[in-house]
Amino acid sequence: MNLHTTGIIISREYLNKVKKKSFLITTFLVPILFAALCILPSLIMLGTKESSKNIAVVDNSGIVAPALENSETATYTLLEGEAPEDVKLKLESLGYDALLVISPLDETQKTVTADVYSNKPLGMDLNENINGKINTAVENYRIEQSGIANLEEVMKEVKANVKLHSYTLDAEGKEKVSESGVYMMVSMILGMIIYMFIALFGGMVMSSVIEEKASRVVEVLVSSVKATELMFGKIIGVALVALTQFFLWIVLTLSIVGIVGAVAGKDLLKSADPAEMVQTVGGMSAEQSEAVVQAVSDQGEMGTILSTISNLPFVKIIVCFVLFFIFGYMLYASLFAAIGSAVENEGDTQQLQIPITIPLLLGFFIAIYAFKAPDSALVFWGSMIPFTSPIVMLARLPFGVPTWELVVSIILLIATFAVCAWISAKIYKVGILMFGKKSTWKDLWKWLKQK
Repeated sequence: MNLHTTGIIISREYLNKVKKKSFLITTFLVPILFAALCILPSLIMLGTKESSKNIAVVDNSGIVAPALENSETATYTLLEGEAPEDVKLKLESLGYDALLVISPLDETQKTVTADVYSNKPLGMDLNENINGKINTAVENYRIEQSGIANLEEVMKEVKANVKLHSYTLDAEGKEKVSESGVYMMVSMILGMIIYMFIALFGGMVMSSVIEEKASRVVEVLVSSVKATELMFGKIIGVALVALTQFFLWIVLTLSIVGIVGAVAGKDLLKSADPAEMVQTVGGMSAEQSEAVVQAVSDQGEMGTILSTISNLPFVKIIVCFVLFFIFGYMLYASLFAAIGSAVENEGDTQQLQIPITIPLLLGFFIAIYAFKAPDSALVFWGSMIPFTSPIVMLARLPFGVPTWELVVSIILLIATFAVCAWISAKIYKVGILMFGKKSTWKDLWKWLKQK
């Protein structure tokens, strides 16, 4: 393979891609979308707070009404001597949004039943808030009726509220603050980014091959350069486009988030519930989000999160990201290039693409759940098998991966890329000049066996 010729093809492919309007649009549009993903959770939580409701209350038990304190989302009005059936029929005219009816007290079970009526369904948060107040009222009544002195104080003293503080130890035994929720978010972000890049730019190589083949430009090109030089030039050229775009995305996203954060960040976060924000952004359960927020509040000024982030092995993560992205992309791009050479339009690629996209999707799904058990057998082998390792290994990195596992995974990935590139080059050399026939896997096998 002539390196000078390949270099010319790389330069041509790179310049053609970066000069396109689509490149410029996505380069500036994607950072805006990324920044929106960082900022929107706060805006959504601020914008989805339910407006205050005026709720009429008919309390036949006599124990619930005192627990119904007014709040930002609800104002309670106790109705005495009113028939619920009459109030229900004229809620709107009376100025009420809902009617809460509490049944007479069941002396045997020491409980009540509650029904709420409204012309429009109430929000889930308000429903849960009302339900919580009713349960609190019933619990207080049961405590009073228990006859046990100071039972409420005893229950408060018995209830445990132990906070688990997590630390990791380095080789010298030095403690470092760690928070699994932060590792989980970093893990998911790394896995999603590398999956998106491999799928996006691998598909770009295939589209470029199909475009040149369909326009018959490739016939002119292969008359002066080797088919393998054309394939590798195209793959490397698109890889440089990907790295350029990725760098610009990082710079622009950080700039946008920084500007918006400086202008309105404090106002956005001031009225947002931290637990809800962590739960929304990180996809955690309510218990996990509360634990993260509690740990942060214990440290003060986002201490736990910042300490955890500062303890991440950034150099290792960046180096591994570049290596796994380059060779993971090269592996899939060579396969996509072979598929592109075998068809004349993108509609014919579906049958040939499925066996390639399945491992990619499998790696993505394993990476999403890698934070739950980063050292489990499934995640370990997912980080070793070359077709899934670029995504899964990146998702494992925040939780710590032995150096030998990283080395073995990278060596296997490079070796698999070399084999697949050789196979793809043989298919590409024949398929790029085949016209007028819909290719199958059987055809690709025949081309592979040709000398």
